[in-house]
Amino acid sequence: MSASYKEQKEDLIKRLKKIEGQIKGIQKMIEEEKYCVDVLVQIAAVRSAINKVGSIILKSHAMGCVINAMGAEERKEKVDELVDTFIKFMK
Repeated sequence: MSASYKEQKEDLIKRLKKIEGQIKGIQKMIEEEKYCVDVLVQIAAVRSAINKVGSIILKSHAMGCVINAMGAEERKEKVDELVDTFIKFMK
């Protein structure tokens, strides 16, 4: 198995580095005892950003791994895997 998101790798790394910076910012906000609402807004922004990264990878998986599965049985297994992955991602 290989990563189907290779073409988006650079974009994904940039997004993850930005998320890392946001997390550090939240840590600083907590250390400085910033207003709860402001912290929660930043947490929501991080959650949205990480969900975007996940959705990019999920789409790549669907468009790459699932579509390119060879036989009908393998395709069925890949669709099952995709559904299971989607369910885990949504939790």
